[in-house]
Amino acid sequence: MRETIKKFVEGTRFQNTIITLIIINAVIFGLETSPNIMNEYGTILENIDALILKVFIIEIALRLYVHKFKFFTQPWSIFDLLIVGIALVPTTEALSALRTLRVLRVLRLISTIPTMRKVVEGLLAAIPGIATVATIMLLFFYVFAVIGTHLYSANFYEWFGTMGKTMFTLFQIMTLESWAMGIVRPVMEVHPSAWAFFVLYILMMTFTMLNLFIAIIVNTMHSTEDTLAEESRTGMKESISREIKAMEAKLLKEIKKAK
Repeated sequence: MRETIKKFVEGTRFQNTIITLIIINAVIFGLETSPNIMNEYGTILENIDALILKVFIIEIALRLYVHKFKFFTQPWSIFDLLIVGIALVPTTEALSALRTLRVLRVLRLISTIPTMRKVVEGLLAAIPGIATVATIMLLFFYVFAVIGTHLYSANFYEWFGTMGKTMFTLFQIMTLESWAMGIVRPVMEVHPSAWAFFVLYILMMTFTMLNLFIAIIVNTMHSTEDTLAEESRTGMKESISREIKAMEAKLLKEIKKAK
């Protein structure tokens, strides 16, 4: 009985059905933001949403039945359980904000689609490297903020008057949003040599440090993919080896019987 349910739950047809329901649910969440649509079709949309939630609950229950305690050893299964569990919290006045968290069900696409899972797993694996780069970046950011505050606070208090204002201004410059005409050129009218400070900052923070983030993520994802491929090849080799040994044992038995 359990094996039959397991094949059904892990089957392609059932998984595709869940993916389709997640997408439909996401569309419903978007439609619910329109007052006109809710006035005309609100009851229908809420009923469909409730029906889809029941399907998700049944799916989680079946997976719990099939995997039992192993269910809680799988991070993605716990993720699904939490996402669906949020929708079951009573939407009282005190917890009315939790109703908006229903939209998190859309994130179940990540756990359902293998390619999305690989991307997220790659990002999580890259966290140690990202944290290191972020720390270095924060040090440079602090140094430039101190220098910028000392150099330009007297004439441009709104942008560089305090450490907080300077750091926000430098963050804006780092994103390259209105950095030239909006900030740097006005500063250069009073401090002509200011271009050196800002150009050096952009070269170090935007073109170097931010690209390091991308390099770490890409490298980690490639490493993860190579590891998975190697594990797959090892598993295939072991499977083939077991099959060969089984065939050899079968042949030996037949030879012994023939003698």
